[in-house]
Amino acid sequence: MTSQLGWELWTRASASSAIEHTACCRPFFFYFSFTCAPGAAEPFLNGTSSNYVEEMYFAWLENPGNVHKSWDVFFRNANAGVPPGAAYQSPPGLSGPRQVPAGGATSVVGARTDVEKLIEDHLAVQSLIRAYQVRGHHIAKLDPLEISLSAPLSKQPGALLPPGFYGLLESDLDKVFRLPTTTFIGGDESALPLREIIHRLEMAYCQQIGVEFMFINNMEQCQWIRERFERPGAMHFSVEEKRTLLARMVRSTRFEEFLQRKWSSEKRFGLEGCEALIPALKTLIDVSSGRGVDSVIMGMPHRGRLNVLANVIRTELDQIFCQFDSKLEAADEGSGDVKYHLGMYHRRMNRVTDREITLSLMANPSHLEAVDPVVQGKTKAEQFYCGDTEGKRVMSILLHGDAAFAGQGVVYETFHLSDLPSYTTHGTIHVVVNNQIGFTTDPRMARSSAYPTDVARVVNAPIFHVNADDPEAVVYVCKVAADWRNTFHKDVVVDLVCYRRNGHNEMDEPMFTQPLMYKKIKQQKGVLQKYATALISEGVVTSQEYEEMVAEYDKVCEDAYTRSKDEKILHVNHWLDSPWPGFFTFDGQPKSMSVPSTGISEEDLSHIGNIASSVPDKDFTIHGGLSRILKARAAMVEQRVCDWALAEYMAFGSLLKEGVHVRLSGQDAERGTFSHRHHVLHHQNVDKSICIPMNHIAKDQAPYTVCNSSLSEYGVLGFELGFAMASPNALVLWEAQFGDFHNTAQCIIDQFICPGQAKWARQNGIVLLLPHGMEGMGPEHSSARPERFLQMCNDDQDVFPDFAVRQLYDCNWIVVNCSTPANFFHVLRRQIVQPLRKPLIVFTPKSLLRHPEAKSSFDQMLPGTEFKRIISEEGPPLASPDRVRRIIFCTGKVYYELARERKHRGMEEQVAIVRVEQLSPFPFDLVKEEVERFHHADLMWCQEEHKNQGYHDYIKPRIRTAVARTRPVLYAGRGPAAAPATGNKQTHLAELQRFLDTAFDLPGTSGEQ
Repeated sequence: MTSQLGWELWTRASASSAIEHTACCRPFFFYFSFTCAPGAAEPFLNGTSSNYVEEMYFAWLENPGNVHKSWDVFFRNANAGVPPGAAYQSPPGLSGPRQVPAGGATSVVGARTDVEKLIEDHLAVQSLIRAYQVRGHHIAKLDPLEISLSAPLSKQPGALLPPGFYGLLESDLDKVFRLPTTTFIGGDESALPLREIIHRLEMAYCQQIGVEFMFINNMEQCQWIRERFERPGAMHFSVEEKRTLLARMVRSTRFEEFLQRKWSSEKRFGLEGCEALIPALKTLIDVSSGRGVDSVIMGMPHRGRLNVLANVIRTELDQIFCQFDSKLEAADEGSGDVKYHLGMYHRRMNRVTDREITLSLMANPSHLEAVDPVVQGKTKAEQFYCGDTEGKRVMSILLHGDAAFAGQGVVYETFHLSDLPSYTTHGTIHVVVNNQIGFTTDPRMARSSAYPTDVARVVNAPIFHVNADDPEAVVYVCKVAADWRNTFHKDVVVDLVCYRRNGHNEMDEPMFTQPLMYKKIKQQKGVLQKYATALISEGVVTSQEYEEMVAEYDKVCEDAYTRSKDEKILHVNHWLDSPWPGFFTFDGQPKSMSVPSTGISEEDLSHIGNIASSVPDKDFTIHGGLSRILKARAAMVEQRVCDWALAEYMAFGSLLKEGVHVRLSGQDAERGTFSHRHHVLHHQNVDKSICIPMNHIAKDQAPYTVCNSSLSEYGVLGFELGFAMASPNALVLWEAQFGDFHNTAQCIIDQFICPGQAKWARQNGIVLLLPHGMEGMGPEHSSARPERFLQMCNDDQDVFPDFAVRQLYDCNWIVVNCSTPANFFHVLRRQIVQPLRKPLIVFTPKSLLRHPEAKSSFDQMLPGTEFKRIISEEGPPLASPDRVRRIIFCTGKVYYELARERKHRGMEEQVAIVRVEQLSPFPFDLVKEEVERFHHADLMWCQEEHKNQGYHDYIKPRIRTAVARTRPVLYAGRGPAAAPATGNKQTHLAELQRFLDTAFDLPGTSGEQ
């Protein structure tokens, strides 16, 4: 035996279910590839292929009589748990009769023949080879600290089979065995001594690289990986490649050391302990660039971010260093962000491939892994806009921490999108910076799996574990990973097993919680020192050349530091990750301070309406119920009116006709949760045959993308946010199945959408459609929680603004609750027509989708019309404003209930109802006009939501500011409650009637000031 390690591998591997023989074992062909020595007399397994064994096995399962008696005995023995060495029994014609016991297993009688021994030994060797391929990574030398903090590999580690399980002895080590087709360890040789087989397997699978791939159910992909790790001499580096790697290690290491010298008391989340990350990323980019990729979009957490910006993205060092100067003032409006959250966009020449490449590092907050779907969405958008349908030109790289990769659910949500047609980016390279610790929590307390990367197995992504203190192993693995992604366009994971030299951050004291680990780290030589020593001993570089490399980069840093002192002003705009050339003027402000009309011509309305109410292909058979819906739409077009669904169709269709791409996604968005949209028609007689009429509006129109998403909110909303970042000339919408579903995407809303412009100078025009309304259906799916969005609005409740358009420039997002289809039409078109991009939050209706009064005339959508921030009273109160005793301000669906109740009570001349359609930025000017029009009336806010929810706390102080605090504001609505709505229909109706009574109780004193 070459080493005890080989026997240990045999022992561990035998416990794997992949090679275990039980009564319910897998089909034999998954782990046997039979080949017998030439000249053997027994034809049982001589030259037999695994495909043939597969056919025989299935035939035997159907009926044991279908196969020769020798096969019958073999399969019975193996299924009964007999080890490979004893499963085969010579047929009766060769060794005399064999007796098959009633239990199914044949008793082993007498000594084995030479042929039997030869067959059994070959089977054992093939099982051994597979054991290395399946389990070798578990005993690879992955940890640079040589400690074991991993989660347990087995709940019962003692339940392992003995070394002799395979039936191979020390005397077999020098025997020559034919190699199966499922290994490349032989190179050009077809047979090797067992001793050499074991040695080559150990070199391939048990050194500084551990390969997890045998769970992949694609033979071509498995063979591709085997060849790159098993073939002798595969990991070869030229002298020039080693010198380049050393230079990159110098830049990575000395950058961190420079920061530590200059700003020792500053948090920077340095890369010490995983300096090989920089050459790893540069290798991924180099190889991908050589394969035709010209744009790489990256997302990463804090650790090493400044180093990546400096040495991968190639941000100017003085721009990075000036971020440390607390005396410098920011020139940009907004809050800005800490230096290790900022992003960057840079187009430069790749010196290895001599091709230009664009590198973008997305800005992101401290919420770990939240940036993952955002990166994927931006990547998908860039692929879409450049026609890259296979991901050959644009790709993404995601960096992760080990604890976050295992613990954050959005990682799985992002992986789950990887092969979905409307979301795939055709392969992402994931790089895990495996610190072997999560802040102060070791893996045994942080995860239940052996590796932090096990979540990637769900999409059959190969996982390459590598010791980060071996730079050449790291670079080789990254070459393979980049080649994999650009060959198969599937996800791949590189697990850099490393350590944190300075703890969680530079201010942390890791000895409090991991004393033994950090005693080991203090004794650990730096990887640059070890690698430089190795190359000097090899004669690749001299000591003087190495010292010159170090001195040269140190001077670069010092010169940049000097220049950074001259920086008078910090500009967040230097750190844009997605610039929009041509959308803004030179000084960064929008081009115009006006919003043009959003109406369209009667001809376009009719044309789009006709498309929405018909099927382009007359031979396309649709559902009978849908035929009635389309006929109803056609009737509305004839009558020159539209409901909610048709108004949305008009908005989308008109933008598409104008060349604006529209993308709508969400759970069941194609049909619409409430069966009102039907943008995708399904042939009733042909499977998978669909029709999207919206793509047949005009010959030169922009494409319309509508897609049902996976059952994910966090991941999908992040994806659509990233998609909207790529271009200002697209309307990107995410629809929640119900409004309260945004709860599980709250991180994206809180950390990216709400403060994105303030933190990162990033405008974004994403639209959130959130169905909302109290319909008596219970507390779930009633409320989209408008109070949360309004609380996060940045307008001042005590300040009357200068003018409305200025409000749009200053706000962090726009919040609306439209009560008419026409206003919904206009607000969607305004997202593109206005000279700025702000997120739009729309509380969409449920019952109003089919409400007979919730219809709009074409006249309200013609040229010259626009979005109404407030819909004024249009009824009898206008004739005699002095007789109006109360103005009820409201928003959304409750208007129709108020209007019905007012008519029922005969109070149409005494009560005016004003609809606040745009809640934020608040229409102070229009509210003031309404109050002045009905100057004798008292003021009331009415909502169907509970008092501590909905709009009340936001609206009341702003109405008070609009009237200079000269008038009280009364309240009508439900009282405070913990739940959004009652689950009892009768209680719901009683609550509704109660607040309607309050709203129209003119002599009463209900409400508060």
